[in-house]
Amino acid sequence: MSNFNPDFWEIPVPPEFFDQLTTEDHLWFQTPCDEYTELRHIKRREVLKQIRQIISKELTDRQNDCVKLYFYEGKTQDEIGEILGISRRVVSQHLFGVTRDGRRVGGAINKIRKICRKLGIHYP
Repeated sequence: MSNFNPDFWEIPVPPEFFDQLTTEDHLWFQTPCDEYTELRHIKRREVLKQIRQIISKELTDRQNDCVKLYFYEGKTQDEIGEILGISRRVVSQHLFGVTRDGRRVGGAINKIRKICRKLGIHYP
């Protein structure tokens, strides 16, 4: 016999689905319009401006191209490889580096993080 209860309709959802949501994803979330939130938006814009400068000045030309295509234009690593005439694996290395002796080395993201730490750039 079925466990169907007409008084309680249940839609099965895997529990790990809810772990992926942030509070902004919930129906009851309302964007706060207070001074603190506005200050966070201003800080975010300043940090993004600094990161854009780091990307344009500190990365190699190839890293710069990969970062812009991947993060600004939303291209996949395969698409970037086709555009730049390199393999997807090489695109990944330009973006995220490689693991050597258990450590992540190289890569644009790693370089950006190091420079941000050095300059004290962080987003709360």
